[in-house]
Amino acid sequence: MAAQPAENASPTTRETTLEAFLRREADEHRDAFESLLAGLTAPFEQTLALWEAAVRAGGKLLLFGNGGSAADAQHLAAELVVRYHSDRPAIAAIALTTDTSTLTAGANDLGYERIFSRQIEALGRPGDVAVGISTSGRSPNVLAGLAAARDGQLRTIGLTGAQGEAMQALCDVVLTVPSRITARVQEMHIFLGHMLCKGLEQRLAR
Repeated sequence: MAAQPAENASPTTRETTLEAFLRREADEHRDAFESLLAGLTAPFEQTLALWEAAVRAGGKLLLFGNGGSAADAQHLAAELVVRYHSDRPAIAAIALTTDTSTLTAGANDLGYERIFSRQIEALGRPGDVAVGISTSGRSPNVLAGLAAARDGQLRTIGLTGAQGEAMQALCDVVLTVPSRITARVQEMHIFLGHMLCKGLEQRLAR
């Protein structure tokens, strides 16, 4: 007798299959979380120090990435400008992923690879911090943005996954999620971002 199609499976079979799916996803998430924590203290401290120094000196944070990483850039910029956990003065942060006129003009006139580097040339100042987010670590426009930041004497931070070696030469600090699964890397990036926002609020309140 042929196996039942999934849609015709009994409720018990469907529940068992769903439980297995949920367990696999949760296990992957847990593995990524535990692997991240194992080497996090030093780069996290270094990142916080760079963010704090820039803000105290009147500088700003410029965040950028593609797709889900673009959403993370916008999310974290909002947390910093408005508030994350505590009521406090606004923190200067800009997501370079939100101005559709600039993004489309840059892609059309200069090429998609330059949509972030051009904005950094315009908005970045020495001592600001550029935060490039790429799950692969190989996104050409993110790498170009970090290179432009280096040329402009900005400090540079990278958030990436297990294959993000290309970022190393362009960043003062790289926060690496040691996973090759895009979804798990993205989940850890927003976790890192939230902790950085809270840590920065606490430091600036001292």
